Amino acid sequence: MGKRRKLLGQILKEMELVTEGDIQESLARQKKEGGLIGKIMVGMGCCSEGDVTMALAVQNDMNFVDLSGLDIPIELLDFVTDAQAHTYRVVPLEFDSDTKTLIVAMDDPTKIVVFDELRFALQSRIPGIRIQGALAPAEDIDAALEKFYSEDGQRGSVGEELAEFVEEGVHKKDAVTLDGDDVDAPAVVKLLNFLLATAIRDRSSDIHLEPFEDRFQVRYRVDGALLAMENPPKELANSLISRIKVLSKLDISETRLPQDGRIELVIENRSVDLRVSTLPTMFGESCVMRILDRSNVSLDLDNLGMRPEENEMIKALIAKPNGIVLVTGPTGSGKTTTLYSCLNYMNNPSIKIITTEDPVEYDLPGVMQCQVNEEVGLTYGAALRSILRQDPDMILVGEIRDRETGGIAVEAALTGHLVLSTLHTNDAPSATTRMLDLGLESFLIAATLEAIIAQRLVRKICNNCKEYYEPEAEQAMELGLRPEAIAGKKFAFGKGCSRCNSTGYKGRMALYEMFRVNDEIKQMIMDGANVATLREAGRRHGMRTLRESGLLAIYDCGTTIDEVMRETMVLE
Repeated sequence: MGKRRKLLGQILKEMELVTEGDIQESLARQKKEGGLIGKIMVGMGCCSEGDVTMALAVQNDMNFVDLSGLDIPIELLDFVTDAQAHTYRVVPLEFDSDTKTLIVAMDDPTKIVVFDELRFALQSRIPGIRIQGALAPAEDIDAALEKFYSEDGQRGSVGEELAEFVEEGVHKKDAVTLDGDDVDAPAVVKLLNFLLATAIRDRSSDIHLEPFEDRFQVRYRVDGALLAMENPPKELANSLISRIKVLSKLDISETRLPQDGRIELVIENRSVDLRVSTLPTMFGESCVMRILDRSNVSLDLDNLGMRPEENEMIKALIAKPNGIVLVTGPTGSGKTTTLYSCLNYMNNPSIKIITTEDPVEYDLPGVMQCQVNEEVGLTYGAALRSILRQDPDMILVGEIRDRETGGIAVEAALTGHLVLSTLHTNDAPSATTRMLDLGLESFLIAATLEAIIAQRLVRKICNNCKEYYEPEAEQAMELGLRPEAIAGKKFAFGKGCSRCNSTGYKGRMALYEMFRVNDEIKQMIMDGANVATLREAGRRHGMRTLRESGLLAIYDCGTTIDEVMRETMVLE
């Protein structure tokens, strides 16, 4: 049996930084409001973030390092690329050539996957290399990244690099001559590589290449918001789109119809999938590339940002032997990440998990994944029928999109399987109405449905430029609250800085609405209750709406009023 880790509060107490009373008060707050115990103590003023980091170092048997005034030699910085440093939030500290051990500073001791990723990336260069972590405060990591790596002014520098690239090689007629079929021209290859590398570095989810009459526009979607880049030369548009179509095995001669394809790449030792979609427009083909960067996605259920009670509920749901658990929300709301994290949590040799998806987004070792291919007749329905004969314990259905897939999902749940799937609805209770619209019988829905989880993604306030303020009464009215409801609370916003591209936001967090289907609600579904009645019953039994989850995120100073109002709605 492994050695039990000391509790963070106990370590801080032994360091004489907090008292037993502080610990008990912070635990009471955590039980009531959720959140990390260390952050709660910092918020209470019991200790500093640096104190918590030191305690985390003790808890995880790691050294605590002070990065202020540190000067890192170039040869050591070369071990970690710009993209790796900013993605993993690590800074190289020391390399022992005798033991082949690279020590890196980090601010999150739970991200041990970073060690595997870095070891894999450096293995070909230094066989047998070992990665060891040391803890540093988050603000020290931020300062070191800004000092030693090139993200400072990132968006501006990208524009300058692109402008320089255009000036040096593309607009000079004596340097390169292009026509619409010249897909292998050095300028086209260089431009595509540059756009992809920049998108990966910026953690973009999509690249939009849009031809207009007078320009060729490039935009990246970062944290759900589109950001315009420096426009490449218009004369490169056709060649660049053709280059992408060649790589994604699309018909380069067909420009009148939309096409979909896929590119698998390795960029800076990172495995990246690109989902390519082309669309004919008035001035040429528009192309959107969805980026699936496996190294930038954490499929850890404990790291999704759920509150403790939400985390416990979803773990209890996916441990059930049978039933249907639905995750709902619009495209890009993080449904796939939530479902994959659930599969990852349950994935062990004693459970047979099979998925049917369109397409398979991430490879999960130990999970049988089946990709829908309607061209050869492998539809969701056909795949599901075959899956039921493969003796699964848990099934993931990419989407319940019609009566056939819904009916087979119900059949699977009734025959002793746990089914996870997605549905497109505005909130959790309305998913029952959607299933009725698909033609499923109400008694079957009531018999099999265990829970519905609605979710949205909102942008997080950038920690580097976060500022706090006292909310005014008008802002309470905007949120549908009485002014006294926000009295004494602090809100936050981001001023905008180079680290967040002057947006005030960096990263995203999820808001959850968890609708547990108990016996009362099952009876209401069979009786044909409307969505408002089901929602009220859910709230009586502890369901927190998306807007209410958003309010808690605002109170935690994690996001802003604008973000919550944009992604959620007030329910009477």
